[in-house]
Amino acid sequence: MKGVKLIACSSNRKLWEEVSERLGIPLADTLITTFSDGEVRVQINESVRGCEVYVLASLSHPVNHHLMELFLTIDAVKRSSPKKIVAVVPYYAYGRQDRQDRPRTPISAKVVADLLQRVGAQHVVVVDLHSPQIQGFFDVPLEHLTAIPVLYDYIKNNLVLNDPVVVSPDAGGVKRARDLANKLGCGIAVILKRRPEPNKAEVMDVVGELEGKDAIIVDDIIDTAGTLTAAANLLINRGARRVIACATHGIFSGPALERLTKAPVEKVIVTNTLPLEGKQFNKLEVVSVAPLLAEAIKRMHEGASISSLFS
Repeated sequence: MKGVKLIACSSNRKLWEEVSERLGIPLADTLITTFSDGEVRVQINESVRGCEVYVLASLSHPVNHHLMELFLTIDAVKRSSPKKIVAVVPYYAYGRQDRQDRPRTPISAKVVADLLQRVGAQHVVVVDLHSPQIQGFFDVPLEHLTAIPVLYDYIKNNLVLNDPVVVSPDAGGVKRARDLANKLGCGIAVILKRRPEPNKAEVMDVVGELEGKDAIIVDDIIDTAGTLTAAANLLINRGARRVIACATHGIFSGPALERLTKAPVEKVIVTNTLPLEGKQFNKLEVVSVAPLLAEAIKRMHEGASISSLFS
């Protein structure tokens, strides 16, 4: 892959090193530090002139700090005469704020999209957006990858299932559940809920057959795990034999680890789009999206189809 540079921001270094190894391209020599007053400093210590540059960023906690790292890194690249700048951002921060659900509130997901483009990103790669319509916030090409094949491979190779059913924790996740169910060759169920305020969900009912089945809850994000815990309890009460949870992005904030440890969930399977150091617990299984990201980067560079990755 001649003429390609990989520049990694500071968070989730293990993922970026794995992507680098799979592509056979070393990470560029980059200095990213923080001044004593909290300002971010970025310096790229090698030439990127005329190169196709992939800026790799994991927007983990603290989100705003890592967003600023990403913006400043893209700006530094832009001022160094590259051929093209691609932002690879597996977890799209602020993605849950994708509309005005109340008067006088921002559409924060749109603000992030505007800033990414304004600083110089000419192409963006994300994995499992919270809302697919966020793609419409971009005027540059956006590659919306899905981790469903990665999660499916783990389930197929590591779990013995008895009459499975895939469960969507809300109506918005039905397509994701259907994609996994099609691969597993099983049916789906949908949980009906309402959310009275952010990070609080009240599970109401479930539509679908659960009696004696292995229930696989699939979601894009596990944050405080309130929805997942309530859903697992509901599924067990409705006759599910066991509950397995899987999601693309494991944020695990606040009481998440305590809730998941106590919840009637056999396994929690997430990918490494976000760093998970210090967030391990005995039910957790982590699968890597490095092969997916590396293959997407390779195909983008070669002008090959990316959609065929998921067919």
